[in-house]
Amino acid sequence: MNILEVKNLTKKFGGLMATRDVSMNVEKNSITAVIGPNGAGKTTFFNMITAVYRPTSGDILLNGKSLVGLKPHQVCHFGISRTFQNIRLFNEQTVIENVLVGMHQRLKGHWIGTLLHFPEVTREEEAAKVEAYKILQYVGLEEFVNESAGNLPYGAQRRLEIGRAIAAKPKILLLDEPAAGMNPKETRQLTDLIHDMRHRLDVTIILIEHDMKLVMKISDYLYVLDHGELIAEGKPDEIRNNQRVIEAYLGKEATQRG
Repeated sequence: MNILEVKNLTKKFGGLMATRDVSMNVEKNSITAVIGPNGAGKTTFFNMITAVYRPTSGDILLNGKSLVGLKPHQVCHFGISRTFQNIRLFNEQTVIENVLVGMHQRLKGHWIGTLLHFPEVTREEEAAKVEAYKILQYVGLEEFVNESAGNLPYGAQRRLEIGRAIAAKPKILLLDEPAAGMNPKETRQLTDLIHDMRHRLDVTIILIEHDMKLVMKISDYLYVLDHGELIAEGKPDEIRNNQRVIEAYLGKEATQRG
C-alpha cells in the first residue's frame, strides 16, 4: 500500500530546472532512500513535499490527498515531519524545549489558557513534558534534558532534531542527510535508531544520504536523481550494479577507464 505518491513533479527556478518530471511511490512503513550526486535535486524534492517550495507542476499525494498548495504547518498537521541537511535547532532553548516545539501542532491549549493557568491547559503541558522526556530517552539524550541545544555535540544535535521531528507523531519522517558529520559509532547508532523507528513508531521513513554503506544496509527501495531527473529506481542490489547510477557518481570517463 502506497502512503505517498509523487506524480511528475517539476520545479523551476527561473531558467533553472531543479527537478524534472519526477515520480515516486512510497510504501507504508518502508525505508526509502533518495540518492544522487550533489546538485541532483534531492533537497529541492524534500522541500516540495514539505511545502517549503510549491511545485511548478505535478502532484504530491499523502494517502490519496493532494498536498500541493498547503503551507508547511498544514503538511506537518497531515502527518509529514522532517529534519534538515543543515541542523535547525533553537540553540538558546533547552533540549527538552526543542522537543516540545515539535509537539506544538497537536497540543490543544491556547496561549490565553497558559497565561491564565487554566487547569486543562496546565495538565496538557505537564503531560507534554513527560512525553518529551520519554522521547529524549528514546533518542539517547535524557542526560542533556536541561542543556542548551547549541551546546550539544554534533551527533547529539542530529539526534535531537530527529527527536523533535518524531514529537509531531508523523506518518512519514523525512531525514535529510542524518548521518552527515557523524563518526562510525554514531552512524551505527543512527542505523539502529532508524530501524527501530520504522517498527516501534509505525512510521514511514524517506531519507537523503551520501553514506552509501548506510543506505544500502537499511533501505528497502531507492530512487536515484541526477541533474533533477529520476535515472533509476529499485532495490539496493539493483541500484548497486546499475551502470547509469555508477556513471552519475563517478563520471562516464572514469567508468570507461575502469
